[in-house]
Amino acid sequence: MFARDIGIDLGTANVLIHVKGKGIVLNEPSVVALDKNSGKVLAVGEEARRMVGRTPGNIVAIRPLKDGVIADFEVTEAMLKHFINKLNVKGLFSKPRMLICCPTNITSVEQKAIKEAAEKSGGKNVYLEEEPKVAAIGAGMDIFQPYGNMVVDIGGGTTDVAVLSMGDIVTASSIKMAGDKFDLEILNYIKREYKLLIGERTAEDIKINVATVFPGARNEEINIRGRDMVTGLPRTITVNSKEVESALREPVAAIVQAARSVLERTPPELSADIIDRGVILTGGGALLNGLDQLLAEELKVPVLVAEAPMDCVAIGTGIMLDNMDKLPRKKFG
Repeated sequence: MFARDIGIDLGTANVLIHVKGKGIVLNEPSVVALDKNSGKVLAVGEEARRMVGRTPGNIVAIRPLKDGVIADFEVTEAMLKHFINKLNVKGLFSKPRMLICCPTNITSVEQKAIKEAAEKSGGKNVYLEEEPKVAAIGAGMDIFQPYGNMVVDIGGGTTDVAVLSMGDIVTASSIKMAGDKFDLEILNYIKREYKLLIGERTAEDIKINVATVFPGARNEEINIRGRDMVTGLPRTITVNSKEVESALREPVAAIVQAARSVLERTPPELSADIIDRGVILTGGGALLNGLDQLLAEELKVPVLVAEAPMDCVAIGTGIMLDNMDKLPRKKFG
């Protein structure tokens, strides 16, 4: 009868939705397939992702979120509407309350866009929370105590680094260097070294199956197919972990630098806590082989990967929805 509260991890790569009392009920790619001529939505989520790079001219597969913020308002709204209708969370007499996560450094205009898209897709009260804070809660950190907790949340579009204490962010940094950029670097490396054109999905397969960012941490090979830039014909090559490590060196250095700058701005008492408690890695990027070892070596503090890094933000929204009345209200708009 009544609407259920829902938490949304509106990610550049994936959308995860947590329904109060049910847990995570949806985890689908943030992709929408549109008919260019009529503007009609043909597919959303996993179905649309399968179409990326494989569609005829009149169909385009769009990712409406870029770098953690809305790049295409109408398509984002259509995507949210589709997911929310699919879940059947609206009540007869009421609309659900929504808690949506966003990167730490987004502007008030971007916040308003997220809020409006959520309201138009059927939300009543829409609350926005900063992603690293929600990720830390979802990873099992008790951020409401007077201790320093540090979290590095690596998503598809942004990496958010934050030090938290007493339930709020003390120092933070958000950079547009994350999973999508890793794919792009791999794609460009193959193009440069092998004169072979590959798609985003192939680059992602390489990242998942053979990539490492810590020298010597992994030694694997993968056969990939693409289009030869010289002959224009399909060709197969073999790529190994060592090559991918060199291709990813630059974007990973940017993440290390962001973490370092946050630590440098952290009050000394909290820094001491982080040496004891370590840094937690969340987000899909936390699964990148060797990243925890590299950060531990560079930052000189223990680094741990959260239990289900890709679900941390969604789990965190669930915990926050359960304690909605106790939390300081952050309502934008």
